[in-house]
Amino acid sequence: MKLSIILISYDMAREIPRTLQGLARTYQTDMAELDYEVLLVDNGSPEPLDPATWSHVDTPVRLIRIDDAHPSPAQAINRALREARGEILCLMIDGAHLLTPGVFKMALSSYRAFDEPVIAIRYFYLGMEEQTVSVNNGYNKQVEDELLARIEWPADGYRLYEIGTPLRSGANRLHWFNKMFESNCLFLRRSLFESLGGADEAFDFPGGGFLNLDIFKKAMEAPGVTPVQVIGEGSFHQLHGGTTTNSSGEVRDAKLEEYRAQYKAIRGHDQVMANADFMYMGHMPTVTSNISAVEKRRARMAGRPLD
Repeated sequence: MKLSIILISYDMAREIPRTLQGLARTYQTDMAELDYEVLLVDNGSPEPLDPATWSHVDTPVRLIRIDDAHPSPAQAINRALREARGEILCLMIDGAHLLTPGVFKMALSSYRAFDEPVIAIRYFYLGMEEQTVSVNNGYNKQVEDELLARIEWPADGYRLYEIGTPLRSGANRLHWFNKMFESNCLFLRRSLFESLGGADEAFDFPGGGFLNLDIFKKAMEAPGVTPVQVIGEGSFHQLHGGTTTNSSGEVRDAKLEEYRAQYKAIRGHDQVMANADFMYMGHMPTVTSNISAVEKRRARMAGRPLD
Protein backbone atom coordinates (compact mmCIF):
# COMPACT_ATOMS: atom_id res chain seq x y z
CA MET A 1 0.00 0.00 0.00
CA LYS A 2 1.30 3.45 -0.93
CA LEU A 3 -0.27 5.83 1.59
CA SER A 4 -1.83 5.73 5.05
CA ILE A 5 -3.52 8.90 6.27
CA ILE A 6 -3.76 9.16 10.06
CA LEU A 7 -6.71 11.38 10.91
CA ILE A 8 -7.50 12.16 14.55
CA SER A 9 -10.99 13.23 15.58
CA TYR A 10 -12.64 14.33 18.79
CA ASP A 11 -16.24 15.54 18.73
CA MET A 12 -16.15 16.37 15.01
CA ALA A 13 -19.37 14.86 13.69
CA ARG A 14 -20.02 17.96 11.56
CA GLU A 15 -16.50 18.32 10.20
CA ILE A 16 -15.32 14.75 9.47
CA PRO A 17 -17.57 14.02 6.45
CA ARG A 18 -16.18 17.13 4.75
CA THR A 19 -12.63 16.22 5.70
CA LEU A 20 -13.09 12.79 4.16
CA GLN A 21 -14.55 14.37 1.02
CA GLY A 22 -11.29 16.29 0.69
CA LEU A 23 -9.38 12.98 0.86
CA ALA A 24 -11.51 11.23 -1.74
CA ARG A 25 -10.21 9.69 -4.96
CA THR A 26 -12.77 11.70 -6.89
CA TYR A 27 -11.60 14.97 -5.29
CA GLN A 28 -7.82 14.60 -5.28
CA THR A 29 -6.27 15.15 -8.72
CA ASP A 30 -5.15 12.07 -10.70
CA MET A 31 -5.62 9.74 -7.71
CA ALA A 32 -8.25 7.35 -9.10
CA GLU A 33 -5.83 4.41 -8.88
CA LEU A 34 -4.09 5.35 -5.63
CA ASP A 35 -3.73 2.46 -3.17
CA TYR A 36 -4.33 4.16 0.16
CA GLU A 37 -6.26 4.10 3.43
CA VAL A 38 -7.56 6.62 5.92
CA LEU A 39 -7.13 5.54 9.54
CA LEU A 40 -9.79 7.67 11.20
CA VAL A 41 -9.33 7.56 14.96
CA ASP A 42 -12.34 8.64 17.02
CA ASN A 43 -10.45 9.58 20.17
CA GLY A 44 -13.21 9.17 22.75
CA SER A 45 -15.83 11.52 21.32
CA PRO A 46 -18.91 11.77 23.60
CA GLU A 47 -21.03 10.87 20.56
CA PRO A 48 -19.27 8.25 18.41
CA LEU A 49 -18.75 9.02 14.74
CA ASP A 50 -21.37 7.50 12.44
CA PRO A 51 -19.98 5.95 9.22
CA ALA A 52 -23.34 6.55 7.54
CA THR A 53 -22.52 10.27 7.44
CA TRP A 54 -19.71 9.67 4.94
CA SER A 55 -21.07 6.64 3.08
CA HIS A 56 -21.42 8.78 -0.07
CA VAL A 57 -17.69 9.58 -0.16
CA ASP A 58 -15.22 7.51 -2.20
CA THR A 59 -12.62 7.34 0.56
CA PRO A 60 -11.25 4.04 1.99
CA VAL A 61 -11.84 4.63 5.71
CA ARG A 62 -10.87 2.36 8.58
CA LEU A 63 -12.62 3.70 11.67
CA ILE A 64 -10.85 3.11 14.99
CA ARG A 65 -12.88 3.96 18.08
CA ILE A 66 -11.02 4.49 21.38
CA ASP A 67 -13.49 4.60 24.25
CA ASP A 68 -11.06 5.10 27.14
CA ALA A 69 -9.11 7.72 25.22
CA HIS A 70 -6.45 10.00 26.63
CA PRO A 71 -7.27 13.66 25.93
CA SER A 72 -3.95 14.08 24.12
CA PRO A 73 -3.95 12.66 20.57
CA ALA A 74 -0.47 11.13 21.03
CA GLN A 75 -1.72 7.67 21.96
CA ALA A 76 -4.29 7.80 19.17
CA ILE A 77 -1.57 8.58 16.62
CA ASN A 78 0.56 5.69 17.86
CA ARG A 79 -2.41 3.33 17.77
CA ALA A 80 -2.99 4.23 14.13
CA LEU A 81 0.73 3.98 13.39
CA ARG A 82 0.74 0.37 14.61
CA GLU A 83 -2.11 -0.46 12.25
CA ALA A 84 -0.95 1.55 9.24
CA ARG A 85 -0.03 -0.42 6.11
CA GLY A 86 1.17 2.36 3.82
CA GLU A 87 4.77 3.02 2.86
CA ILE A 88 4.09 6.75 3.32
CA LEU A 89 2.15 8.42 6.12
CA CYS A 90 0.12 11.59 6.08
CA LEU A 91 -0.36 12.88 9.63
CA MET A 92 -3.45 15.01 10.26
CA ILE A 93 -3.51 15.50 14.01
CA ASP A 94 -6.58 17.76 13.76
CA GLY A 95 -9.27 15.97 11.77
CA ALA A 96 -11.20 19.13 10.90
CA HIS A 97 -9.18 20.16 7.83
CA LEU A 98 -10.16 20.45 4.17
CA LEU A 99 -7.42 19.89 1.59
CA THR A 100 -7.06 21.45 -1.83
CA PRO A 101 -7.23 18.96 -4.72
CA GLY A 102 -3.54 18.74 -5.57
CA VAL A 103 -2.17 17.85 -2.13
CA PHE A 104 -1.72 14.12 -2.78
CA LYS A 105 -0.25 14.66 -6.24
CA MET A 106 2.29 17.23 -5.08
CA ALA A 107 3.27 15.32 -1.96
CA LEU A 108 3.68 11.97 -3.68
CA SER A 109 5.65 13.53 -6.54
CA SER A 110 8.22 14.64 -3.95
CA TYR A 111 9.16 10.99 -3.49
CA ARG A 112 10.21 10.90 -7.13
CA ALA A 113 12.29 14.06 -6.73
CA PHE A 114 14.01 13.26 -3.42
CA ASP A 115 15.15 10.12 -1.61
CA GLU A 116 13.74 10.94 1.83
CA PRO A 117 11.47 13.98 1.71
CA VAL A 118 9.32 15.24 4.56
CA ILE A 119 6.54 17.30 3.02
CA ALA A 120 4.56 20.05 4.73
CA ILE A 121 1.27 21.47 3.48
CA ARG A 122 0.53 25.02 4.56
CA TYR A 123 -2.08 25.71 7.25
CA PHE A 124 -5.05 27.98 6.50
CA TYR A 125 -8.19 28.95 8.38
CA LEU A 126 -11.62 29.08 6.81
CA GLY A 127 -12.92 32.63 7.05
CA MET A 128 -11.58 36.09 6.24
CA GLU A 129 -9.50 36.31 9.43
CA GLU A 130 -7.53 33.91 11.58
CA GLN A 131 -10.11 32.10 13.66
CA THR A 132 -8.48 33.22 16.90
CA VAL A 133 -9.72 36.68 15.85
CA SER A 134 -12.83 35.91 13.82
CA VAL A 135 -14.61 33.94 16.57
CA ASN A 136 -14.80 37.22 18.51
CA ASN A 137 -16.22 39.02 15.47
CA GLY A 138 -19.25 36.85 14.79
CA TYR A 139 -17.66 33.96 12.91
CA ASN A 140 -19.35 30.67 13.74
CA LYS A 141 -20.22 27.32 12.20
CA GLN A 142 -23.29 28.70 10.45
CA VAL A 143 -21.23 31.44 8.79
CA GLU A 144 -18.67 28.83 7.78
CA ASP A 145 -21.35 26.58 6.30
CA GLU A 146 -22.64 29.54 4.28
CA LEU A 147 -19.15 30.33 2.98
CA LEU A 148 -18.64 26.75 1.81
CA ALA A 149 -22.07 26.77 0.16
CA ARG A 150 -21.22 30.04 -1.59
CA ILE A 151 -18.16 28.56 -3.30
CA GLU A 152 -20.07 25.31 -3.99
CA TRP A 153 -17.40 23.24 -2.29
CA PRO A 154 -16.33 20.53 -3.13
CA ALA A 155 -17.03 21.16 -6.84
CA ASP A 156 -13.80 23.16 -7.16
CA GLY A 157 -11.54 22.68 -4.16
CA TYR A 158 -9.25 25.55 -5.11
CA ARG A 159 -12.05 28.00 -4.37
CA LEU A 160 -11.17 27.46 -0.70
CA TYR A 161 -8.61 30.22 -1.23
CA GLU A 162 -11.50 32.65 -1.80
CA ILE A 163 -12.79 32.08 1.74
CA GLY A 164 -9.60 31.26 3.62
CA THR A 165 -6.81 32.99 5.53
CA PRO A 166 -3.25 31.68 5.94
CA LEU A 167 -1.84 31.04 9.39
CA ARG A 168 0.43 34.05 9.77
CA SER A 169 2.77 32.69 12.47
CA GLY A 170 4.17 36.16 13.17
CA ALA A 171 5.17 36.91 9.57
CA ASN A 172 5.15 40.60 8.62
CA ARG A 173 4.17 39.75 5.05
CA LEU A 174 2.36 36.68 3.84
CA HIS A 175 3.88 34.68 1.02
CA TRP A 176 4.41 31.03 0.15
CA PHE A 177 8.05 31.16 1.25
CA ASN A 178 7.26 31.95 4.89
CA LYS A 179 9.13 29.30 6.85
CA MET A 180 6.72 26.84 8.44
CA PHE A 181 7.03 25.42 11.94
CA GLU A 182 4.04 23.08 11.89
CA SER A 183 1.61 21.48 9.48
CA ASN A 184 -1.64 19.64 9.94
CA CYS A 185 -0.91 17.68 6.78
CA LEU A 186 2.60 16.23 7.05
CA PHE A 187 3.89 13.48 4.76
CA LEU A 188 6.80 11.21 5.71
CA ARG A 189 7.78 7.59 5.32
CA ARG A 190 6.29 5.26 7.90
CA SER A 191 9.76 3.84 8.56
CA LEU A 192 11.05 7.34 9.37
CA PHE A 193 8.23 8.10 11.79
CA GLU A 194 8.76 4.74 13.48
CA SER A 195 12.49 5.45 13.80
CA LEU A 196 11.63 8.75 15.51
CA GLY A 197 9.52 6.88 18.06
CA GLY A 198 6.16 7.98 16.73
CA ALA A 199 4.27 10.57 18.76
CA ASP A 200 5.83 11.30 22.15
CA GLU A 201 3.14 10.49 24.72
CA ALA A 202 4.80 12.79 27.25
CA PHE A 203 2.85 15.55 25.49
CA ASP A 204 -0.27 14.83 27.51
CA PHE A 205 -2.25 18.07 27.42
CA PRO A 206 -5.72 17.91 25.84
CA GLY A 207 -5.17 18.48 22.15
CA GLY A 208 -1.49 17.58 22.55
CA GLY A 209 -0.02 20.96 23.42
CA PHE A 210 3.08 21.36 21.26
CA LEU A 211 2.99 17.72 20.12
CA ASN A 212 2.37 18.67 16.50
CA LEU A 213 5.28 21.12 16.54
CA ASP A 214 7.48 18.45 18.11
CA ILE A 215 6.65 15.92 15.39
CA PHE A 216 7.30 18.52 12.70
CA LYS A 217 10.65 19.58 14.18
CA LYS A 218 11.92 16.03 14.74
CA ALA A 219 10.94 14.95 11.24
CA MET A 220 12.38 18.00 9.49
CA GLU A 221 15.66 17.77 11.43
CA ALA A 222 16.12 14.01 11.02
CA PRO A 223 19.42 13.02 9.37
CA GLY A 224 19.23 12.48 5.63
CA VAL A 225 15.80 14.01 5.02
CA THR A 226 14.90 16.74 2.54
CA PRO A 227 12.41 19.20 4.08
CA VAL A 228 9.84 20.27 1.49
CA GLN A 229 7.20 23.00 1.60
CA VAL A 230 4.49 22.76 -1.04
CA ILE A 231 3.41 25.93 -2.84
CA GLY A 232 -0.15 26.33 -4.07
CA GLU A 233 -1.81 23.64 -1.95
CA GLY A 234 -3.36 24.11 1.46
CA SER A 235 -5.01 22.54 4.48
CA PHE A 236 -8.01 24.60 5.67
CA HIS A 237 -9.17 24.46 9.29
CA GLN A 238 -12.88 24.13 9.97
CA LEU A 239 -14.27 25.70 13.12
CA HIS A 240 -14.82 23.07 15.79
CA GLY A 241 -13.87 24.49 19.18
CA GLY A 242 -10.25 23.33 19.25
CA THR A 243 -8.15 23.76 22.39
CA THR A 244 -6.07 26.67 21.05
CA THR A 245 -7.07 27.32 17.44
CA ASN A 246 -10.53 28.57 18.34
CA SER A 247 -9.66 30.27 21.62
CA SER A 248 -8.32 33.79 21.89
CA GLY A 249 -6.90 36.47 24.14
CA GLU A 250 -5.63 35.74 27.62
CA VAL A 251 -7.02 32.20 27.66
CA ARG A 252 -5.07 31.24 24.56
CA ASP A 253 -1.91 33.00 25.75
CA ALA A 254 -2.03 31.14 29.06
CA LYS A 255 -2.41 27.80 27.29
CA LEU A 256 0.50 28.54 24.99
CA GLU A 257 2.71 29.34 27.98
CA GLU A 258 1.75 26.01 29.56
CA TYR A 259 2.54 24.23 26.30
CA ARG A 260 5.90 25.96 25.99
CA ALA A 261 6.81 25.08 29.58
CA GLN A 262 5.95 21.44 28.98
CA TYR A 263 7.93 21.38 25.74
CA LYS A 264 10.97 22.77 27.56
CA ALA A 265 10.58 20.22 30.35
CA ILE A 266 10.47 17.37 27.82
CA ARG A 267 13.11 18.58 25.35
CA GLY A 268 15.37 20.68 27.57
CA HIS A 269 14.94 23.81 25.44
CA ASP A 270 12.14 25.94 24.02
CA GLN A 271 13.34 26.24 20.42
CA VAL A 272 10.23 24.87 18.72
CA MET A 273 11.10 26.12 15.22
CA ALA A 274 12.63 23.47 12.98
CA ASN A 275 16.25 24.19 12.09
CA ALA A 276 15.88 23.10 8.49
CA ASP A 277 16.58 24.39 4.99
CA PHE A 278 13.43 23.85 2.95
CA MET A 279 13.04 22.97 -0.68
CA TYR A 280 9.98 24.50 -2.34
CA MET A 281 7.91 22.84 -5.02
CA GLY A 282 4.45 23.45 -6.36
CA HIS A 283 2.39 25.68 -8.61
CA MET A 284 -0.07 28.57 -8.51
CA PRO A 285 -3.37 26.93 -9.47
CA THR A 286 -5.61 30.02 -9.28
CA VAL A 287 -5.41 33.79 -8.94
CA THR A 288 -6.64 33.56 -5.35
CA SER A 289 -3.90 31.09 -4.44
CA ASN A 290 -1.48 34.04 -4.71
CA ILE A 291 -1.73 34.75 -1.01
CA SER A 292 0.51 37.85 -1.13
CA ALA A 293 -1.75 39.56 -3.67
CA VAL A 294 -4.90 38.50 -1.81
CA GLU A 295 -3.59 39.95 1.45
CA LYS A 296 -2.88 43.29 -0.25
CA ARG A 297 -6.31 43.36 -1.89
CA ARG A 298 -8.12 42.58 1.36
CA ALA A 299 -6.10 45.24 3.17
CA ARG A 300 -7.05 47.86 0.57
CA MET A 301 -10.71 46.91 0.83
CA ALA A 302 -10.50 47.25 4.61
CA GLY A 303 -8.93 50.72 4.30
CA ARG A 304 -5.52 49.70 5.62
CA PRO A 305 -3.28 49.42 2.54
CA LEU A 306 0.05 47.68 3.01
CA ASP A 307 3.32 49.38 2.16
